[in-house]
Amino acid sequence: MALTAKAAHLQPRRVSILGSTGSVGCNTIDLIDRDPERYQVVALTANRNVEALAKQALRLRPEVAVVADLSAYDELKTALAGSGIETAAGPKAVTEAAGRPVDWIMAAIVGAAGLEATLAGVRQGAVVGLANKETLVCAGDLFMGEIDRQGATLVPVDSEHSAIFQVFETKQAHQVERIVLTASGGPFRAWSREQMANVTPEQAVAHPNWDMGAKISIDSATMMNKGLEVIEAHHLFPVSAENIEVVVHPQSVIHSMVEYVDGSVLAQLGTPDMRTPIAYALGWPDRMPAPSARLDFKTLGPLTFETPDPHRFPALRLAREALEAGGSAPAILNAANEVAVHGYLDRRISFLAIADVVEDCLQRLPSQPISDIEGVRAVDSEARSIAAELIDGGAGRKTAATA
Repeated sequence: MALTAKAAHLQPRRVSILGSTGSVGCNTIDLIDRDPERYQVVALTANRNVEALAKQALRLRPEVAVVADLSAYDELKTALAGSGIETAAGPKAVTEAAGRPVDWIMAAIVGAAGLEATLAGVRQGAVVGLANKETLVCAGDLFMGEIDRQGATLVPVDSEHSAIFQVFETKQAHQVERIVLTASGGPFRAWSREQMANVTPEQAVAHPNWDMGAKISIDSATMMNKGLEVIEAHHLFPVSAENIEVVVHPQSVIHSMVEYVDGSVLAQLGTPDMRTPIAYALGWPDRMPAPSARLDFKTLGPLTFETPDPHRFPALRLAREALEAGGSAPAILNAANEVAVHGYLDRRISFLAIADVVEDCLQRLPSQPISDIEGVRAVDSEARSIAAELIDGGAGRKTAATA
């Protein structure tokens, strides 16, 4: 017998969290912990942080806990021995866990590694809270096509795309004139290229407004994060690339805006706390309480806006060029950037060399059509190999000399 609407509402919502030990995953769990009877956690996955994953699993009691790093399996199995919680390891196990029937999935695995697991969630027709922008960057057309075929619902979790989602009138999409993505500018917003030439990873991850993981923090510092978001917005919303603008807004209060043909601009505002967009996605189509600090307009102070500097932050230009080229170019951009960011975090290249590696990789690998996930995998692998070769060849030294 079918559940009545009231009875269905009382049923715990079955949820899985892919990337549960990262910043977005931990914030999602923070929200679930505040109303645990409303949720039944089915799967938790992490890359290699076994200690954090095991603690989460023992608290939330999921059906399965999975670590992507095969070498960490024994540690996870030992940590959860006797708990009754299934354990598994490896990328395939992560994808299998993502395919378990649920009502809602948080897709928060960082980078292209999250593509197939996110697709597994989509294929069961779940509501997908998408925090993995690289999925849309690498395979936007394929991914959105699968959303349509499976009848899944995609709710963006990036603060900017969540903001747009909340004020974008879908039935009036033809009357949208432009989308404006806001960017904080990162820790080096006012720095010259000469100053940025020798910044350390510790300086680069110290974001002035947001508490994020290392990779996303570096992307914010180079403004590659905003470039990836332009590509993501292009796939999420029916707006042409030339009508997606970026403006630097250091206070991070306005999270993005939508302008309509009559000149009206609708904006979503809030304090810089990821629990707000996560709560919006977790509660959708309803809203749920979130512990984020509230804006005090009496003491807020001025809100300012600036034009991004393409000379100091070339990553934004590279992302737009990749979007214009289409085909495999965005996947190449993303793969090269992931390798370059890890190279920088490992102190193998300079901060400015991140964009150099990406640009060189895009020049060496011409864009080509991609028709399936296998094609995405092949391009991703080739781009990573070329980026690694560029780093080994001394890309950082070139940038330091030309800053």
